[in-house]
Amino acid sequence: MRLDKIHVAGFKSFVDPTSIQIPGDLVGIVGPNGCGKSNVIDAVRWVMGESSARNLRGDSMADVIFNGSVSRKPVGKASVELIFDNTQGKAPGSYASFSEISVKRTLSRDGTSEYFINNSRCRRRDITDMFRGTGLGHRSYSIIEQGMVGRIVEARPEELRAFVEEAAGVSKYKDRRRETETRIRHTRENLDRIDDIRSELAAQLRKLQRQSQAARRYQRFKDEERTVNGELLALRFRSQKATIDQQLRNTAEAELRVESNVSKQRSIERVMEEIRADQLSSQELVSAVQGELYSLGADIATIEQNIEHARETEHQQRGELDRLRDTFGELIKQEHDDGERLNDLEAALGDLRSSRVNREKTLRLAEQALIEREEDLDRWQR
Repeated sequence: MRLDKIHVAGFKSFVDPTSIQIPGDLVGIVGPNGCGKSNVIDAVRWVMGESSARNLRGDSMADVIFNGSVSRKPVGKASVELIFDNTQGKAPGSYASFSEISVKRTLSRDGTSEYFINNSRCRRRDITDMFRGTGLGHRSYSIIEQGMVGRIVEARPEELRAFVEEAAGVSKYKDRRRETETRIRHTRENLDRIDDIRSELAAQLRKLQRQSQAARRYQRFKDEERTVNGELLALRFRSQKATIDQQLRNTAEAELRVESNVSKQRSIERVMEEIRADQLSSQELVSAVQGELYSLGADIATIEQNIEHARETEHQQRGELDRLRDTFGELIKQEHDDGERLNDLEAALGDLRSSRVNREKTLRLAEQALIEREEDLDRWQR
Protein backbone atom coordinates (compact mmCIF):
# COMPACT_ATOMS: atom_id res chain seq x y z
CA MET A 1 0.00 0.00 0.00
CA ARG A 2 1.66 3.19 -1.30
CA LEU A 3 0.72 6.84 -0.87
CA ASP A 4 -0.25 8.09 -4.33
CA LYS A 5 -1.90 11.53 -3.93
CA ILE A 6 -2.48 14.22 -1.33
CA HIS A 7 -5.48 16.59 -1.60
CA VAL A 8 -5.23 19.60 0.70
CA ALA A 9 -7.71 22.49 1.13
CA GLY A 10 -7.76 25.18 3.84
CA PHE A 11 -4.95 23.46 5.78
CA LYS A 12 -2.36 25.94 7.09
CA SER A 13 -0.82 27.70 4.07
CA PHE A 14 -2.80 25.63 1.52
CA VAL A 15 -5.84 27.92 1.35
CA ASP A 16 -6.86 26.79 -2.16
CA PRO A 17 -7.56 23.14 -3.03
CA THR A 18 -4.20 21.61 -3.90
CA SER A 19 -3.30 18.13 -5.20
CA ILE A 20 0.18 16.72 -4.69
CA GLN A 21 1.18 13.68 -6.75
CA ILE A 22 3.55 11.17 -5.11
CA PRO A 23 5.47 9.64 -8.04
CA GLY A 24 7.31 6.77 -6.35
CA ASP A 25 7.95 4.71 -3.25
CA LEU A 26 10.68 7.03 -1.98
CA VAL A 27 9.86 10.71 -2.20
CA GLY A 28 11.61 13.73 -0.79
CA ILE A 29 10.07 17.19 -0.51
CA VAL A 30 12.60 19.98 -0.95
CA GLY A 31 12.36 23.72 -1.42
CA PRO A 32 13.26 27.08 0.07
CA ASN A 33 12.33 28.07 3.57
CA GLY A 34 8.67 28.98 3.98
CA CYS A 35 7.43 27.22 0.87
CA GLY A 36 5.28 24.76 2.89
CA LYS A 37 7.40 21.58 3.08
CA SER A 38 6.66 21.00 6.76
CA ASN A 39 2.97 21.78 6.19
CA VAL A 40 2.79 18.83 3.78
CA ILE A 41 4.26 16.52 6.44
CA ASP A 42 1.90 17.99 9.05
CA ALA A 43 -1.04 17.36 6.72
CA VAL A 44 -0.08 13.68 6.32
CA ARG A 45 0.39 13.23 10.08
CA TRP A 46 -2.86 15.10 10.81
CA VAL A 47 -5.04 12.99 8.54
CA MET A 48 -3.50 9.79 9.96
CA GLY A 49 -4.78 10.68 13.43
CA GLU A 50 -2.36 13.12 15.04
CA SER A 51 -4.22 14.69 17.97
CA SER A 52 -1.47 16.83 19.50
CA ALA A 53 -1.41 20.43 18.26
CA ARG A 54 2.14 20.72 19.58
CA ASN A 55 3.37 17.99 17.23
CA LEU A 56 1.78 19.97 14.40
CA ARG A 57 3.65 23.12 15.45
CA GLY A 58 0.57 24.87 16.80
CA ASP A 59 -1.02 25.99 20.05
CA SER A 60 -4.44 24.48 19.35
CA MET A 61 -5.92 22.20 16.75
CA ALA A 62 -7.79 25.16 15.22
CA ASP A 63 -4.39 26.56 14.14
CA VAL A 64 -4.32 24.06 11.24
CA ILE A 65 -7.18 26.01 9.58
CA PHE A 66 -6.05 28.84 7.30
CA ASN A 67 -6.41 32.00 9.39
CA GLY A 68 -6.24 34.57 6.61
CA SER A 69 -3.59 36.91 5.27
CA VAL A 70 -3.32 40.42 3.92
CA SER A 71 -5.01 39.48 0.65
CA ARG A 72 -7.06 36.43 1.66
CA LYS A 73 -9.90 35.93 4.13
CA PRO A 74 -9.83 33.12 6.70
CA VAL A 75 -11.59 29.89 5.79
CA GLY A 76 -13.96 27.97 8.05
CA LYS A 77 -12.81 24.43 7.34
CA ALA A 78 -9.61 22.43 6.76
CA SER A 79 -9.61 19.21 4.72
CA VAL A 80 -6.84 16.73 3.89
CA GLU A 81 -7.29 13.52 1.89
CA LEU A 82 -4.68 10.81 1.24
CA ILE A 83 -5.10 8.47 -1.73
CA PHE A 84 -3.29 5.10 -1.39
CA ASP A 85 -2.52 2.66 -4.19
CA ASN A 86 -3.54 -0.84 -3.08
CA THR A 87 -3.21 -2.76 -6.32
CA GLN A 88 -1.11 -5.38 -4.50
CA GLY A 89 -3.89 -5.90 -1.94
CA LYS A 90 -1.70 -5.38 1.11
CA ALA A 91 -4.25 -3.29 3.01
CA PRO A 92 -5.37 -4.97 6.24
CA GLY A 93 -8.75 -6.58 6.74
CA SER A 94 -11.65 -5.90 4.42
CA TYR A 95 -9.79 -3.05 2.70
CA ALA A 96 -7.50 -5.53 0.86
CA SER A 97 -10.12 -5.89 -1.90
CA PHE A 98 -9.94 -2.20 -2.83
CA SER A 99 -7.41 -1.14 -5.47
CA GLU A 100 -7.45 2.40 -4.13
CA ILE A 101 -8.09 3.58 -0.57
CA SER A 102 -8.81 7.17 0.45
CA VAL A 103 -8.37 8.47 3.99
CA LYS A 104 -9.80 11.91 4.75
CA ARG A 105 -10.08 14.22 7.74
CA THR A 106 -11.93 17.54 8.08
CA LEU A 107 -12.00 20.13 10.88
CA SER A 108 -14.38 23.09 11.27
CA ARG A 109 -13.82 26.18 13.38
CA ASP A 110 -16.57 25.05 15.76
CA GLY A 111 -14.32 22.10 16.70
CA THR A 112 -16.15 19.43 14.65
CA SER A 113 -13.62 16.85 13.43
CA GLU A 114 -14.64 14.07 11.04
CA TYR A 115 -12.78 11.06 9.60
CA PHE A 116 -13.58 9.18 6.39
CA ILE A 117 -12.34 5.98 4.77
CA ASN A 118 -13.41 5.67 1.13
CA ASN A 119 -15.86 8.56 1.76
CA SER A 120 -17.57 6.64 4.59
CA ARG A 121 -17.51 8.20 8.04
CA CYS A 122 -15.41 6.33 10.58
CA ARG A 123 -13.60 6.73 13.88
CA ARG A 124 -10.06 7.95 14.40
CA ARG A 125 -9.26 4.56 15.84
CA ASP A 126 -10.36 2.86 12.60
CA ILE A 127 -7.68 4.83 10.73
CA THR A 128 -4.91 4.18 13.27
CA ASP A 129 -5.81 0.45 13.34
CA MET A 130 -5.63 0.27 9.55
CA PHE A 131 -2.10 1.71 9.48
CA ARG A 132 -0.80 -0.12 12.57
CA GLY A 133 2.13 -2.43 11.71
CA THR A 134 2.41 -1.13 8.13
CA GLY A 135 5.09 1.46 8.79
CA LEU A 136 2.55 4.19 8.13
CA GLY A 137 0.93 6.37 10.73
CA HIS A 138 1.14 9.81 12.31
CA ARG A 139 4.36 8.90 14.17
CA SER A 140 5.82 6.12 11.98
CA TYR A 141 9.29 5.78 10.50
CA SER A 142 7.93 6.01 6.94
CA ILE A 143 7.77 9.80 7.25
CA ILE A 144 11.27 11.20 7.71
CA GLU A 145 11.06 14.88 8.56
CA GLN A 146 13.82 17.39 9.12
CA GLY A 147 16.09 16.37 12.02
CA MET A 148 14.55 12.91 12.36
CA VAL A 149 17.68 11.07 11.10
CA GLY A 150 19.74 12.73 13.79
CA ARG A 151 17.18 11.76 16.43
CA ILE A 152 17.32 8.13 15.26
CA VAL A 153 21.13 8.08 15.38
CA GLU A 154 21.13 9.59 18.86
CA ALA A 155 18.14 7.59 20.08
CA ARG A 156 18.28 5.44 23.19
CA PRO A 157 18.00 1.67 22.85
CA GLU A 158 14.35 1.74 23.91
CA GLU A 159 13.52 4.24 21.15
CA LEU A 160 15.45 2.21 18.53
CA ARG A 161 13.61 -0.90 19.67
CA ALA A 162 10.32 0.86 18.97
CA PHE A 163 11.40 1.56 15.37
CA VAL A 164 12.55 -2.04 14.91
CA GLU A 165 9.31 -3.43 16.31
CA GLU A 166 7.32 -1.17 14.02
CA ALA A 167 9.33 -2.36 11.01
CA ALA A 168 8.95 -6.01 12.04
CA GLY A 169 5.20 -5.68 12.56
CA VAL A 170 5.44 -6.51 16.26
CA SER A 171 4.33 -3.12 17.52
CA LYS A 172 0.70 -3.63 16.52
CA TYR A 173 0.50 -6.75 18.68
CA LYS A 174 2.13 -4.93 21.57
CA ASP A 175 -0.31 -2.08 21.09
CA ARG A 176 -3.20 -4.51 21.07
CA ARG A 177 -1.82 -6.24 24.17
CA ARG A 178 -1.41 -2.88 25.88
CA GLU A 179 -4.96 -1.91 24.91
CA THR A 180 -6.25 -5.27 26.14
CA GLU A 181 -4.42 -4.86 29.45
CA THR A 182 -5.80 -1.35 29.73
CA ARG A 183 -9.32 -2.63 29.06
CA ILE A 184 -8.80 -5.40 31.64
CA ARG A 185 -7.57 -2.85 34.18
CA HIS A 186 -10.51 -0.61 33.42
CA THR A 187 -12.84 -3.59 33.70
CA ARG A 188 -11.41 -4.48 37.12
CA GLU A 189 -11.73 -0.88 38.20
CA ASN A 190 -15.30 -0.90 36.93
CA LEU A 191 -15.96 -4.13 38.87
CA ASP A 192 -14.56 -2.52 42.01
CA ARG A 193 -16.75 0.50 41.40
CA ILE A 194 -19.70 -1.80 40.79
CA ASP A 195 -19.04 -3.54 44.13
CA ASP A 196 -18.89 -0.15 45.83
CA ILE A 197 -22.05 0.94 44.06
CA ARG A 198 -23.75 -2.33 44.98
CA SER A 199 -22.83 -1.85 48.64
CA GLU A 200 -24.03 1.73 48.53
CA LEU A 201 -27.21 0.70 46.74
CA ALA A 202 -27.81 -2.02 49.34
CA ALA A 203 -27.56 0.58 52.09
CA GLN A 204 -29.81 2.90 50.10
CA LEU A 205 -32.22 0.00 49.52
CA ARG A 206 -32.46 -0.66 53.25
CA LYS A 207 -33.00 3.03 53.83
CA LEU A 208 -35.62 3.14 51.08
CA GLN A 209 -37.35 0.11 52.57
CA ARG A 210 -37.58 1.90 55.90
CA GLN A 211 -38.81 5.00 54.12
CA SER A 212 -41.31 2.87 52.20
CA GLN A 213 -42.67 1.40 55.43
CA ALA A 214 -42.87 4.87 56.93
CA ALA A 215 -44.59 6.10 53.77
CA ARG A 216 -47.13 3.28 53.95
CA ARG A 217 -47.83 4.10 57.59
CA TYR A 218 -48.11 7.75 56.69
CA GLN A 219 -50.50 6.90 53.87
CA ARG A 220 -52.60 4.77 56.22
CA PHE A 221 -52.72 7.61 58.74
CA LYS A 222 -53.61 10.05 55.97
CA ASP A 223 -56.44 7.78 54.86
CA GLU A 224 -57.71 7.58 58.43
CA GLU A 225 -57.36 11.36 58.73
CA ARG A 226 -59.37 11.87 55.54
CA THR A 227 -62.05 9.49 56.85
CA VAL A 228 -62.24 11.28 60.22
CA ASN A 229 -62.25 14.67 58.53
CA GLY A 230 -65.05 13.49 56.26
CA GLU A 231 -67.12 12.31 59.20
CA LEU A 232 -66.40 15.55 61.06
CA LEU A 233 -67.44 17.59 58.04
CA ALA A 234 -70.62 15.53 57.74
CA LEU A 235 -71.44 16.18 61.41
CA ARG A 236 -70.72 19.87 60.99
CA PHE A 237 -72.86 19.94 57.87
CA ARG A 238 -75.80 18.34 59.63
CA SER A 239 -75.41 20.70 62.61
CA GLN A 240 -75.19 23.76 60.39
CA LYS A 241 -78.12 22.53 58.30
CA ALA A 242 -80.24 22.16 61.45
CA THR A 243 -79.20 25.66 62.53
CA ILE A 244 -80.08 27.08 59.13
CA ASP A 245 -83.44 25.29 59.13
CA GLN A 246 -84.20 26.72 62.59
CA GLN A 247 -83.19 30.18 61.40
CA LEU A 248 -85.46 29.80 58.37
CA ARG A 249 -88.35 28.82 60.63
CA ASN A 250 -87.64 31.77 62.91
CA THR A 251 -87.54 34.04 59.88
CA ALA A 252 -90.88 32.71 58.65
CA GLU A 253 -92.42 33.24 62.07
CA ALA A 254 -91.02 36.76 62.21
CA GLU A 255 -92.46 37.48 58.77
CA LEU A 256 -95.85 36.24 59.97
CA ARG A 257 -95.60 38.50 63.02
CA VAL A 258 -94.66 41.42 60.83
CA GLU A 259 -97.63 40.76 58.55
CA SER A 260 -99.91 40.56 61.61
CA ASN A 261 -98.53 43.83 62.95
CA VAL A 262 -98.96 45.47 59.57
CA SER A 263 -102.58 44.27 59.50
CA LYS A 264 -103.15 45.67 62.97
CA GLN A 265 -101.48 48.90 61.94
CA ARG A 266 -103.81 49.23 58.96
CA SER A 267 -106.82 48.60 61.22
CA ILE A 268 -105.63 51.36 63.55
CA GLU A 269 -105.17 53.68 60.59
CA ARG A 270 -108.76 53.01 59.47
CA VAL A 271 -110.02 53.77 63.00
CA MET A 272 -107.96 56.96 63.04
CA GLU A 273 -109.45 57.98 59.69
CA GLU A 274 -112.91 57.44 61.10
CA ILE A 275 -111.96 59.59 64.11
CA ARG A 276 -110.67 62.31 61.79
CA ALA A 277 -113.94 62.20 59.82
CA ASP A 278 -115.97 62.40 63.01
CA GLN A 279 -113.81 65.26 64.22
CA LEU A 280 -114.35 67.13 60.94
CA SER A 281 -118.12 66.69 61.28
CA SER A 282 -117.91 67.92 64.86
CA GLN A 283 -115.96 70.98 63.76
CA GLU A 284 -118.59 71.82 61.14
CA LEU A 285 -121.38 71.39 63.70
CA VAL A 286 -119.59 73.61 66.21
CA SER A 287 -119.10 76.27 63.53
CA ALA A 288 -122.83 76.20 62.74
CA VAL A 289 -123.74 76.47 66.42
CA GLN A 290 -121.27 79.33 66.89
CA GLY A 291 -122.84 81.18 63.94
CA GLU A 292 -126.25 80.82 65.43
CA LEU A 293 -125.01 81.88 68.87
CA TYR A 294 -123.30 85.00 67.42
CA SER A 295 -126.61 86.04 65.86
CA LEU A 296 -128.42 85.78 69.18
CA GLY A 297 -126.25 88.41 70.78
CA ALA A 298 -124.75 88.97 74.15
CA ASP A 299 -127.60 87.34 76.04
CA ILE A 300 -126.49 83.84 75.13
CA ALA A 301 -123.10 84.05 76.96
CA THR A 302 -123.81 80.84 78.72
CA ILE A 303 -124.08 79.06 75.38
CA GLU A 304 -120.79 80.65 74.25
CA GLN A 305 -119.09 79.37 77.37
CA ASN A 306 -120.36 75.89 76.54
CA ILE A 307 -119.06 76.25 73.01
CA GLU A 308 -115.68 77.42 74.34
CA HIS A 309 -115.64 74.38 76.52
CA ALA A 310 -116.36 72.29 73.42
CA ARG A 311 -113.39 73.97 71.69
CA GLU A 312 -111.11 73.15 74.55
CA THR A 313 -112.32 69.59 74.37
CA GLU A 314 -111.54 69.60 70.65
CA HIS A 315 -108.05 70.90 71.35
CA GLN A 316 -107.52 68.12 73.81
CA GLN A 317 -108.71 65.65 71.19
CA ARG A 318 -106.19 67.03 68.74
CA GLY A 319 -103.47 66.63 71.33
CA GLU A 320 -104.63 63.10 71.86
CA LEU A 321 -104.50 62.57 68.09
CA ASP A 322 -100.94 63.89 67.93
CA ARG A 323 -99.97 61.63 70.76
CA LEU A 324 -101.53 58.72 68.87
CA ARG A 325 -99.48 59.64 65.80
CA ASP A 326 -96.29 59.69 67.88
CA THR A 327 -97.27 56.36 69.37
CA PHE A 328 -97.85 55.02 65.85
CA GLY A 329 -94.34 56.16 64.74
CA GLU A 330 -92.80 54.47 67.73
CA LEU A 331 -94.77 51.36 66.85
CA ILE A 332 -93.08 51.21 63.42
CA LYS A 333 -89.58 51.74 64.85
CA GLN A 334 -89.94 49.26 67.67
CA GLU A 335 -91.72 46.21 66.31
CA HIS A 336 -90.70 44.04 69.24
CA ASP A 337 -92.82 46.31 71.51
CA ASP A 338 -95.76 46.39 69.12
CA GLY A 339 -98.08 44.49 71.50
CA GLU A 340 -97.73 46.93 74.36
CA ARG A 341 -97.89 49.92 72.01
CA LEU A 342 -101.03 48.48 70.43
CA ASN A 343 -102.61 48.23 73.88
CA ASP A 344 -101.67 51.85 74.52
CA LEU A 345 -103.26 52.87 71.24
CA GLU A 346 -106.40 50.90 72.02
CA ALA A 347 -106.56 52.56 75.46
CA ALA A 348 -106.03 55.96 73.83
CA LEU A 349 -108.71 55.08 71.29
CA GLY A 350 -111.09 54.26 74.18
CA ASP A 351 -110.32 57.62 75.71
CA LEU A 352 -111.02 59.32 72.41
CA ARG A 353 -114.29 57.51 72.07
CA SER A 354 -115.21 58.49 75.66
CA SER A 355 -114.22 62.05 74.85
CA ARG A 356 -116.35 61.89 71.72
CA VAL A 357 -119.32 60.70 73.78
CA ASN A 358 -118.73 63.53 76.25
CA ARG A 359 -118.43 65.99 73.38
CA GLU A 360 -121.68 64.72 71.89
CA LYS A 361 -123.36 65.09 75.29
CA THR A 362 -122.00 68.63 75.53
CA LEU A 363 -123.31 69.45 72.07
CA ARG A 364 -126.71 68.03 72.91
CA LEU A 365 -126.76 70.12 76.08
CA ALA A 366 -125.73 73.15 74.05
CA GLU A 367 -128.47 72.47 71.52
CA GLN A 368 -131.00 72.00 74.32
CA ALA A 369 -129.87 75.24 75.90
CA LEU A 370 -130.09 76.96 72.52
CA ILE A 371 -133.63 75.67 72.01
CA GLU A 372 -134.58 76.89 75.46
CA ARG A 373 -133.05 80.30 74.72
CA GLU A 374 -134.93 80.50 71.46
CA GLU A 375 -138.16 79.64 73.24
CA ASP A 376 -137.37 82.30 75.87
CA LEU A 377 -136.60 84.77 73.10
CA ASP A 378 -139.88 83.98 71.38
CA ARG A 379 -141.75 84.50 74.63
CA TRP A 380 -139.95 87.81 75.20
CA GLN A 381 -140.80 88.97 71.70
CA ARG A 382 -144.45 88.23 72.24
